[in-house]
Amino acid sequence: MSTALNDLDSSSPAALSLAGKKVVVVGGKTGIGLGIAHAAFAAGASVTVASRRITSLEDRPDLANYEQIILDVRDEAAVQKAFDAIGPFDHLAVTAGPEFGSWGNFMDADMRGVRSYLDGKFFGSWACARHAAPHLRTGGSITLLTGGLAVRPKIGFSAVLAAFSAVESLSGSLALELSPTRVNTIRPGFVDTDLWKDFSNDERNALKEKVRSSFPARHAGTIGDIGHAALFLMTNPYVTGIVMEVSGGENLVPSVF
Repeated sequence: MSTALNDLDSSSPAALSLAGKKVVVVGGKTGIGLGIAHAAFAAGASVTVASRRITSLEDRPDLANYEQIILDVRDEAAVQKAFDAIGPFDHLAVTAGPEFGSWGNFMDADMRGVRSYLDGKFFGSWACARHAAPHLRTGGSITLLTGGLAVRPKIGFSAVLAAFSAVESLSGSLALELSPTRVNTIRPGFVDTDLWKDFSNDERNALKEKVRSSFPARHAGTIGDIGHAALFLMTNPYVTGIVMEVSGGENLVPSVF
């Protein structure tokens, strides 16, 4: 039976191809953002990575395949200017966030830490989605990023949990408000990135081994794992409004941190 709801070929799953598409990754020069940029480029997309400064290709030859643009998520006027300069594109991923440990504690004498963290994570994601939306082509998507702390509170991380929970709620709301643009969130677990740069090599290796031995997937997450998830969200036309946990089963076992 053919109806308007069956116009798409239900027998053919969406291919993980971005050939001919343009992808913008905010925070795409390091960590998870770089993993998403790599995945999008490998899938055939032209990729723009946005960050607070332009990086010399002499220092980072691995960025040669990507256009770079300056964008500070805390400055809404700068965010708008950046997306106006980018023009029409197909998919946005926002991975930028404040420095590890910058959020302060709940009982600090002032709230500068938490306000700064919310500004950089929640309001930064909000601003990017808001100013990217008018430029997204038909079939486009927005992918936001949180983390396991959204569902596993820890002492000293109140600001992080609040920001992550807010981003996940925003994602669901925008899936309705910006429809048919699709909006989703990735919630990664442990991923081996420079987030752990303050750990010694021995501490970092011990942590990865603990992850491998205790997480059900028996695997320490990589930026490629998150890039693969982002590629799925960009290419599947029937997925919107979800939080995709890519954690190796981290939240099924006692915390390793």
